[in-house]
Amino acid sequence: MCNLKEEVKNIFVVILGLFLIALIISTAIDIKNKLEETENTITVSETGTVYIKPDLALINFSIVTEAETVAEAMGKNTEKMNAVINFVKEQGIEDKDLKTTSFDIYPRYEWYDKTQNYPSGERVLVGYEVRQSLQTKIRDMEKIGEIIEGGTSAGANEVSDLQFTVDNQDEFKKQAREEAITKAKAKAEELAKQLGVNLVRISNFSESSILPYFYSAKESAMGLGGAETVPLPEIETGENKIEVTVSITYEIN
Repeated sequence: MCNLKEEVKNIFVVILGLFLIALIISTAIDIKNKLEETENTITVSETGTVYIKPDLALINFSIVTEAETVAEAMGKNTEKMNAVINFVKEQGIEDKDLKTTSFDIYPRYEWYDKTQNYPSGERVLVGYEVRQSLQTKIRDMEKIGEIIEGGTSAGANEVSDLQFTVDNQDEFKKQAREEAITKAKAKAEELAKQLGVNLVRISNFSESSILPYFYSAKESAMGLGGAETVPLPEIETGENKIEVTVSITYEIN
């Protein structure tokens, strides 16, 4: 009986040993294949760049109104904001390009020092402030200065966040990608020739892009609403840059 158990134990040890040897061989082959795959590729990267003039301006018109009651502050604020909206629509700006980005009501307090009426001093509610902001998209770049001036004359007492961008970036991104791929392919062919190898096929591709940053001119036109026309400087839009970088990996032999 003991001999039988010993034989079974020995067989089990032999089988386990064979399994471990097979596993080691399989792992070594897999590592060898991966190393060969890595050694038989080249990777090239190139960047395509497109410079474009912005065709869209964004600007915020804000109305800030103070009054003793919420109803009075809201009434005055609404009247002025409606006047601004009517003006910009008269300039050809459509409803889809107008967006209310904020509407806030704040209480206003003042501190009264020690007096006969307030022996310990007191924080007293004196009124309310209503603030409403309207983001406006301007597609006629020649009218930016005129619209800013007209908006403040209509009642806006804050103008901020003038930004220039491109409405349809995908088309220009496509152009930059095509340029990058063309340059990368030419670079790979030149490199293969210098190394004395042949390009077989593309085994991997990746890309990254840098879209244009907003050019933002932070303007503040406090207290201009309803006042006389304020001359504005010439608005220069400059150019935006779109970059696409591609990375292409080729199998070689």
